[in-house]
This record gives sequence, C-alpha cells and structure tokens, in this order.
Amino acid sequence: MKKKKQGGNIKKENQVKKIPVRKASKKRKFEFTKMVASGNDFIIFDNRRAGLKNGPEIARLLCVRTNGVGADGLIFIESSKRADFKMRIFNPDGSEAEMCGNGIRCAVLYKGKKNTKVETLAGLLSAELKDYGIKVRMTDPKGLQLNVNLDIDGRIYQVNYVNTGVPHSVYFVENLEATNVRMLGRLIRYHRDFEPVGTNVDFAKIIDQDTLQIRTYERGVEEETLACGTGSVASALVYHHKFVGTNGTYMVNIHTKGSEVLKIYFDYKDGSFSNVWLEGRASMVYKGECYV
Repeated sequence: MKKKKQGGNIKKENQVKKIPVRKASKKRKFEFTKMVASGNDFIIFDNRRAGLKNGPEIARLLCVRTNGVGADGLIFIESSKRADFKMRIFNPDGSEAEMCGNGIRCAVLYKGKKNTKVETLAGLLSAELKDYGIKVRMTDPKGLQLNVNLDIDGRIYQVNYVNTGVPHSVYFVENLEATNVRMLGRLIRYHRDFEPVGTNVDFAKIIDQDTLQIRTYERGVEEETLACGTGSVASALVYHHKFVGTNGTYMVNIHTKGSEVLKIYFDYKDGSFSNVWLEGRASMVYKGECYV
C-alpha cells in the first residue's frame, strides 16, 4: 500500500518567508539660507523652486542642533495669489505654526523688497524693509484675558492671555534672572486650561514705563529661545492694557535674552488695539546645501 501524503497545507520546517523590502528613497540636494532675527534663527528654503512637500519631516531633521543644521524653525517661501509670497513656518518638533514675527522679518529680508505683503496662516501681513531693520504690521490681537488663575501643583499663577498670531500667556515677574523659564514655562505651556493647542509663555519684567525685559518658552521649540517676536508683541500689549490703559499711540521697547531690543508700536483706544507693528534687525548667516 502507498503511504498517504500528510497535509499538503502544512509548511515545511525552516521554510523562509520572503518579505518585500522597500527601496530606500533617494535623497536630493537642496540649497538653503540660514538667517537670524534678534537671536531667533531659521532655515529658509525657496520652495517655489525646491517643491518640497514634507515640511514637518525636514524640520525635525534639520532643526536639531546636535546633528542637524540647528534652528528655531524651518521656513518655506512659497507662491501666493494674494501676496508677494506665502510663508510657512515649521517648529523643530514638526508642527506648523500660524505665523512667526521674527521669522517673517527674516523672510522679508531674504526677499529683499522694500514693501512686501506676506501670506501666513494667521492672515495677510505687511512689511517694510528699512536701512535699520525690518518692520512688520502684525495681526490685531484676539482673545485678550487678564488675570487668568492657573493651579500648578497647588500654587496659583496669574497669567494674561492674548493671541498675537499665535497664543501667548504673559506672566509678570520681579526677578527675571532667577525664574526657571524651562520648568515653569513647560508647566504653563501644557496646562489643561490651554488644551488642546497649548500656549507660548512669556516671562516679563517691567523696567520703566515704556521698557520691558522678557524671556520666552516657545511652543513647538519646547525650550527657551533667545527672542520671540509674537511674544514681544504680546508682552507689550498686555503690559499696556493691564498697567497703563490710556488711549493713544505708543511704542514699547522689549529687551530679549539675545540682548537685542525689539520695538513694538500700536494704537490703543477704549480697550482695543490696532495698527500693531514689530520692528527689529535681521541678518543672513550663511548659505548651504543639504540632502533631504
């Protein structure tokens, strides 16, 4: 008698299963420009030529300071039907921000046009390139709230909230140098009251009636930065609304951790702000090439 063959569906021992292997994507070489404004540094790509699609991935790759180019943000210059160009800004963690005050000043200098309109996720902004710096008309502030009490580990911190294109919480302190910006900034940034988007956090010290000194913990960077344009605007507006409150046209000097001074101009009438401008210097650091 012939022996019956055992189950034809049973796999042989030690049979190797073939797994399809994806081919590694070929990286391409692109030119970029490194720029800085008041201590904030940015990697800029002219994306009208480059055609890069993966901004979040590139930001996470290049913004790292240990093994990347290193920057506070990645900027794409893109075409716009509504303005001279569109600016997209990606944080080091890959998130896309609505706008960035110091980033816009770098982008305007990069383009080199004296009067510019810039499209951002926060809206259309106007900018002026001058001999002494770049001046940007910011969006009018939204959602201003004074004296917001936050319970952090059983202690109450009173912050002031305003959106100057991106959300900011301003906390006034007497001793700025002794403030643990990284620790407290992170606790406020992730506080449940600001979920789901979170907030940037500005620690402000009043120097005199038209001068503040600030330090900022930036959302998306997740660290203290040397300066923050929208944070400087937020601090100036909150300061005026909270401590001054008189109608008129004003200018406030903001001293940043990077030792540069930003100037904030605005009109104030009956509790409302308009005609808000941010002014400061920017410069090109170098041009380079990278593979992404």
